[in-house]
Amino acid sequence: MAASGDAPAGAGVEKHSGPKVAVETHTSSKAGASSSVGRSLDRVPLASALSRMFVAAALIVADLWSKAAVFAWLSPRPEGVGRYDTHGHWRHEIFGDWFAFYLTTNPGMAWGLKLPPWLLVSGRCVAVLFLAWLVVSTPRERRMLAASLTLIFAGAAGNLYDNLFVPPFEGAQFGEVRDFIDVYFAAWDWHFPTFNVADACISVGALLLLASSFLTSERPAEVHTAQGAQTNSGATSGATPR
Repeated sequence: MAASGDAPAGAGVEKHSGPKVAVETHTSSKAGASSSVGRSLDRVPLASALSRMFVAAALIVADLWSKAAVFAWLSPRPEGVGRYDTHGHWRHEIFGDWFAFYLTTNPGMAWGLKLPPWLLVSGRCVAVLFLAWLVVSTPRERRMLAASLTLIFAGAAGNLYDNLFVPPFEGAQFGEVRDFIDVYFAAWDWHFPTFNVADACISVGALLLLASSFLTSERPAEVHTAQGAQTNSGATSGATPR
């Protein structure tokens, strides 16, 4: 009687051991796949990070050089180079009256928006540091996102340079951003707000950032691979004989 009672008990343990192993294998496979995806997305090759920062540095140099060169050239208002338009702006026309150089400085933000100087410059410092981190940490599969962040970072850094290193006007705490690109629409007798290379980088970067948020093709391939691995592992474990 004791032997016949022990046999079913032993058989009961063996009956449940198969499915238990299968579930544990399935769970560990899912955890391994998820962990692999996380490591893949978090790991940005040093070469990618350096190439992005190199592009950003080139854009910053282009912005600072163009501002310094144009201001040095046109500040004395050399004779025969520029002329006053109907609004009293002294402009050097490049492509007719549509595209010209017009020297001005901006103590605030784009479109003439203003904040207390200390708040504006402090915010730009924080933004530049945060953008730099985003540039070097964005997965390399998100190419459009990385490009947009690189452009915005370069533009923000170029304008911050003017705030920190351009001599301020008398009574001012910080230097003003130098603008010189002037676009005029004769049909409406309207000047687009004067801007610089840094502003152009920020605008193009913002458009790319908006576009990247709508594109599903930016989704990393590793996510699809991992999802397939999880599905396959689930199917395999479900087919395990009991």
